[in-house]
Amino acid sequence: MALPPPTYDLTLLLDTAADADRRTKIVSDAKALIEQHGSLVGHHEWGSRPTTYEVHKKTEAEYHLVQFKGPRALLEELDRVLPITDGVLRYRIIRLAPGTPTSVPDLKSEPREEAVPESQPQAL
Repeated sequence: MALPPPTYDLTLLLDTAADADRRTKIVSDAKALIEQHGSLVGHHEWGSRPTTYEVHKKTEAEYHLVQFKGPRALLEELDRVLPITDGVLRYRIIRLAPGTPTSVPDLKSEPREEAVPESQPQAL
């Protein structure tokens, strides 16, 4: 019996300096490619957020998480297309372990809390 295709997470970091129409086109093209060769599970737009470190001298990116199922040929096509697409700062494709839930937090609606340093204990 053949196993069902695994679920993948595609995380896209898009350049916020790019035109909004361009960023929308990048996401819709990626989703169209996925639907052509596999099946789309979900798309989560997390909005503009600061990056952990500079990426191509950018400190902010628009984050998208696209979850999908598909064959290896789809992964190879995404790996071919995304690095040469203007407006994509970074992308990462991760295969989820079987049984991993596909629900993700809605990071766009949650306010980001800044880390508050804990107070240092006073020496006696």
